[in-house]
Amino acid sequence: MGTIFHTDKAMRQHPQLLSWLKGLGRDVRPYAGDRPRAGDRFVIAEGEAPPAPRTTLILMNGADRVLVPARDGAPARLGYGAEDQDFARHLAAALLAGDAPAAADPGSLALCALAERVAASDITVLVNGPTGTGKEVIARHIHNSSPRAAGPFIAVNCAALPEAMLEALLFGHVKGAFTGASAPAQGFFRAADGGTLLLDEIAEMPIGLQAKLLRVLQEREVVPLGATAAEPVDVRVIACANRDLPAEVAAGRFRADLYYRLSVFPLATLALSARPQDVAALTATMILRHAGQRPALPWPDAAALAALARHDWPGNVRELENVVQRALLLSAGDRIAAADIVFDPSARPAPAAVMDSAPAPADPTLGNIVRLHEVQAIRDALAQCNGNRVETARRLGISERTLRYRLARMREAGEAVATRRSAWA
Repeated sequence: MGTIFHTDKAMRQHPQLLSWLKGLGRDVRPYAGDRPRAGDRFVIAEGEAPPAPRTTLILMNGADRVLVPARDGAPARLGYGAEDQDFARHLAAALLAGDAPAAADPGSLALCALAERVAASDITVLVNGPTGTGKEVIARHIHNSSPRAAGPFIAVNCAALPEAMLEALLFGHVKGAFTGASAPAQGFFRAADGGTLLLDEIAEMPIGLQAKLLRVLQEREVVPLGATAAEPVDVRVIACANRDLPAEVAAGRFRADLYYRLSVFPLATLALSARPQDVAALTATMILRHAGQRPALPWPDAAALAALARHDWPGNVRELENVVQRALLLSAGDRIAAADIVFDPSARPAPAAVMDSAPAPADPTLGNIVRLHEVQAIRDALAQCNGNRVETARRLGISERTLRYRLARMREAGEAVATRRSAWA
């Protein structure tokens, strides 16, 4: 993470803001006229010449709300009065963040600092945590803070790839390796050579493929599907999981040797409800991300910020992003009011009496109707199989892996789903 340089005038006019940024763990120091380096940011006062316009934040005088991101080579601008100074700090942090994660809660700041220390080495990292809590963000932060930052960062969702093609997609294949392989493919491992490969939802990887992954991690070489010779790869692997991998190992669904190989340095993200100080920081970042080219970016008022702080965020950061995007559409002028804060109706499980039957879709499109009937079919099959996941998958005519993926999607949407993994669980 680069240094934030400030002018003497900016320090005299905004000492609390700069001290707060330093409290976030940023390297904040006076600007002595040195030549800007990659990653450095600059904070100056209104009327001063920006050292590097694209990475400079101008703090405006007066009490008017001003929020202009850096655009078309022009510096960012921020102005605020006393009533907005708390949220203005988060906006300043977001404008100066670069590639760093948005964080203000002590636990999140400690996690980011730990991720930066891990980045200096080349060890394998396992990031565990609930869905939607920023595991990929932490993985990208490790990559961007590492000596591999100039190399590729490739993220692979192991649950979203076709099971039959997963090996070829990961390790590549030669021409004619299988029906339809009319040309060779390098695969994700070789595509990430010199950089970082993120294996998301690693718990969904088939047990047979886990042994091949273990060999790649141990030997640092891959054997493309259909090939007879191994090819070396220089890849740092970061794995993410939203399930309890030790429990998966105990149940026989995840290899113990692979778990220990991945978990050289484990990190854990927390639910958003457990880090409430991150809500304002993430809100500021998302306003800048999703406001587009609006001439005046809106600020949430005190009532809107209070509504965000009171919510328990069952959908974690993804739900917050939905709420912010919705508020930007609903807001009028330069203010986001409490009335513009509309939470996801599916964020909480419906009462049991309501969930016994599928509701009529509010959006009667074919895709929505199919999705609701699929959810109802899975719930009915789970009830008939007494929550047994293996029997439910067999009854539905799908693999247990596919069922786990569907159940994860249902839980993300706020569905209350109780399962047992096997007849003896």
